[in-house]
Amino acid sequence: MKQIIEFIPIILFFAVYQMDGQTVDIADVSYTIDGIFTATGVLIAATLLQLPLVWLISGELEKRLLWTSAMVIVFGGATLLLRNELFIQWKPSIINWGMAIAFAGSQFIGHRNLLERIMGSQLSLPSAVWSRVCWVWVAHFTVVGALNLVVAYRFEESTWVAYKLYSSIGFTLFIMVVTVLMISPSLKKNSKQGSVETEFHP
Repeated sequence: MKQIIEFIPIILFFAVYQMDGQTVDIADVSYTIDGIFTATGVLIAATLLQLPLVWLISGELEKRLLWTSAMVIVFGGATLLLRNELFIQWKPSIINWGMAIAFAGSQFIGHRNLLERIMGSQLSLPSAVWSRVCWVWVAHFTVVGALNLVVAYRFEESTWVAYKLYSSIGFTLFIMVVTVLMISPSLKKNSKQGSVETEFHP
């Protein structure tokens, strides 16, 4: 449920952008949708509204969500103030590269990397497995950040807006599937060991 809520601002950003040039009447006020600038304003508003909603559902706000929300406000605000869409287009790359740096740095700080700290309470895996998966996430964030700029600079704005929506969903599903495939052998091994211990220690 929480993951679905986090996609709502992006979906609204995409939907409002598609209404570019249309006039919306709210009470006695008429407003004409101004492409990426109106969409960015909606993105900021939706991002701010999702924070209390996530807190009500889960009882907590992850640092990742707070950080990404701050980036939306900063880069989205710059886009609106300076009337320059490049700020909001750079935002996904900055977030992804920031995550890549954080995950990579966690490999050398403390006894557990960032991924293990996040998921370790739910899964029991060897440190070597956590390390391999963490480096895959680092590569994932790095590549996704780079691809965002490739699309932003080499294709039309409308293509980037569509890419932002579908890539956010697609890449999230992709890394989750890859993660499951990587940790499954260790989970099966742990399950078999647990069965043997139960058999000989009733």
